Amino acid sequence: MAHTEAASVYPPLEARPIKNTICLFDVDGTLTPARRSVSPEMLQLLSALRHKCAIGFVGGSDLVKQQEQLGTPSIPVTGLFDFCFAENGLTAIRLGQTLASNSFIGWLGQEKYQELVNFCLRYIADIKCPVKTGTFVEFRNGMINVSPVGRNASISERNDFEKYDKEHQIRAKFVEVLREKFGHFGLTFSIGGQISFDVFPTGWDKTYCLQHLKNEKEISGVDYTTIHFFGDKTYKGGNDYEIYEDSRTVGHSVKNPEETMEELKKIFGL
Repeated sequence: MAHTEAASVYPPLEARPIKNTICLFDVDGTLTPARRSVSPEMLQLLSALRHKCAIGFVGGSDLVKQQEQLGTPSIPVTGLFDFCFAENGLTAIRLGQTLASNSFIGWLGQEKYQELVNFCLRYIADIKCPVKTGTFVEFRNGMINVSPVGRNASISERNDFEKYDKEHQIRAKFVEVLREKFGHFGLTFSIGGQISFDVFPTGWDKTYCLQHLKNEKEISGVDYTTIHFFGDKTYKGGNDYEIYEDSRTVGHSVKNPEETMEELKKIFGL
């Protein structure tokens, strides 16, 4: 089935049975196993949920990575969710249409940006890791992602680094040094996933996407008074913490995709 047909099966946002409610999901560890693909069971459940209320995801990664994890070659991820918030909502797509976006370098300026990146690369050069791969600093639209082991690490190398990091606190120490040195830049440092941490302007965490939901009232008249958020890194310092704790959301802390599915079945009787 073409995704346009698939999308047209769902009632418009203002005609959903539970129309003032939206379910927002973190991606890694919530909808999918970390950096792996979504299961057919999860997609089926999300589709059933979408017949009842609006659904969206909010992830730190860019849309390409989210397509890899959530979409299929024949179905774009933008057809599977009503709202797609890549890079915490700096790239936002509503019903397949792109909304206004923002950029990290534009905000920080090239000079400060280079100072920060140069420091990170010098620091990484002196870190001892079980292995080192490539792509230590990945530039995204709304942030940089810094990985001492490198983002090219295989799954087993990621697992090894995660164990090593638990013992030696590589990321935590790195972040501490950056906070001290670049605190005056107005940046937030957030450890997430297995191998990296994010650096972004303070306030550009996952709560950034909520402004797009607020704007929905102007577009379709739907006022999202209940925003369920599901995430696995909901502890202080985790990249789901701010949106999980936000007064505008009802937070659900889950350990894995299976738990997300259980919660949804319980809440919505699916």
